[in-house]
Amino acid sequence: MVAAPYQWEYPYLLSIVPSVFSFLALPRNNISYLVIGMISAGLFCIAPLIYGGMEMFPVAQQLYRHGKAYRFIFGFSAVSVMYLLMVIAVQVHAWQIYYSKKLLDAWFTSTQEKKKK
Repeated sequence: MVAAPYQWEYPYLLSIVPSVFSFLALPRNNISYLVIGMISAGLFCIAPLIYGGMEMFPVAQQLYRHGKAYRFIFGFSAVSVMYLLMVIAVQVHAWQIYYSKKLLDAWFTSTQEKKKK
């Protein structure tokens, strides 16, 4: 029997969209695709993870106050494993947004220099 997914996991499945837009932006230095990728990374990657952290908080609170866990992954409480994976995912997506911004700044600067010539 498989546990039902949390509600935040459905919109998080759309986190592939920012990657697609970012990859589409690379071949021709397409600034608009990169901006869409950055915005959708915040919307489809970071936001569902933040909501998921809030949604799972009562389960985590119950685990740490009373020591009761009802779901397990690899012998560890599922909520602990999920929080660990969520922290890693937030870091990865934050790096994605950070480096997209750096790339956007570089592309924008090079575009402005071409217009000056």
